[in-house]
Amino acid sequence: MSKTLIRGARVLGGEPQDVLIDGEAILEVGTGIEAGDDVTVVEAEGKILLPGLVDLHTHLREPGREDSETVLTGTRAAASGGYTAVFAMANTFPVADTAGVVEQVYRLGQEGGYADVQPIGAVTVGLEGKKLAELGAMHESAAGVTVFSDDGKCVDDAVIMRRALEYVKAFGGVVAQHAQEPRLTEGAQMNEGIVSAELGLGGWPAVAEESIIARDVLLAEHVGSRVHICHLSTAGSVEIVRWAKSRGIDVTAEVTPHHLLLTDEMVRSYNPVYKVNPPLRTERDVMALREALADGTIDIVATDHAPHPHEDKDCEWAAAAMGMVGLETALSVVQQTMVETGLLNWAAVADRMSVKPAEIGRAKGHGRPVSAGEPANLTLLDPAYRGVVDPAGFASRSGNTPYEGRELPGRVTHTWLRGRATVVDGKLA
Repeated sequence: MSKTLIRGARVLGGEPQDVLIDGEAILEVGTGIEAGDDVTVVEAEGKILLPGLVDLHTHLREPGREDSETVLTGTRAAASGGYTAVFAMANTFPVADTAGVVEQVYRLGQEGGYADVQPIGAVTVGLEGKKLAELGAMHESAAGVTVFSDDGKCVDDAVIMRRALEYVKAFGGVVAQHAQEPRLTEGAQMNEGIVSAELGLGGWPAVAEESIIARDVLLAEHVGSRVHICHLSTAGSVEIVRWAKSRGIDVTAEVTPHHLLLTDEMVRSYNPVYKVNPPLRTERDVMALREALADGTIDIVATDHAPHPHEDKDCEWAAAAMGMVGLETALSVVQQTMVETGLLNWAAVADRMSVKPAEIGRAKGHGRPVSAGEPANLTLLDPAYRGVVDPAGFASRSGNTPYEGRELPGRVTHTWLRGRATVVDGKLA
């Protein structure tokens, strides 16, 4: 593998530096590094160099729903968005609740080569919430599963949740909870509030999320285990997590890009592209989530990339599937909502979108410093770029983005996975 010199990049948003990649690792970081005859030079003046992004919450749909996405198309979308590692959720067909299924997903990621794929194992058999899945076998498999989630469904049985927390504690795993009390959300279509009342759509109350989070942080404290809160979406949830952390409970939490930007007012259009689980909340919730991400109460940004084929979204609201694609727009949304508002600098973005998610998921070789001797998992961003989102240009197999036609800042120009370019000049390598 030839050498690559990234010249004049602002590493983590700091002063311009040169970064020399040799093989799979960073050889040197400094100024005035000379390029030899066998070196590929990338001129990076004005651009931001970050460690490769890590997404702790991606739906790759394979096996079973390859009409929506495959591991290959999903990891191409990930690379396009600056990601070098993604954690694939378990709600596939069949469910990733055995060693065999998680190993299949893991190997498909290796074959694709665009991003490392770390499967997430189901907490319960078939996501049915009745019996623990093969947690130990999935951890001991070639996939080395450390994160377990029934995402898409809540582990609503407190006894099952307690047992799962106790089980994963033995090998340092974490249970990632989809916090949704099912009986409080029967027939729910959007956030419960003024807009749902005016539109006549079934309301999804904030307490349905908050009550599960409150229960689970207490269970995690009682057991002495790790719990992670998926796609936290309300101001009340923020306060519960903040309280739990103040008690020393081992809880982490994520927020999606769409919950940092969009509100339930969007639903007035009745466009199913805005239908998502958990639902878009109020402006007050959005502001609380931004502040919590800034102060560290919310640990990370995770995309909840949820691709759907055209026919599952191009229908009446009540029949539409829930979810949005997010891998290719996440960094742009974070730039707009967090960096350009002054809430985060680029070093903090690296922390929330690479370092911390890698730590939570135990993603080896990812979220590492941009320094000599470290794996060359890197993302180069042009923050001055402004462009209108067009899903026709997505690498994802699905185009259900809520940002179509919206101008967003920033563009990933290059992504390197262990020194090999997966994206060059904004295009897949």
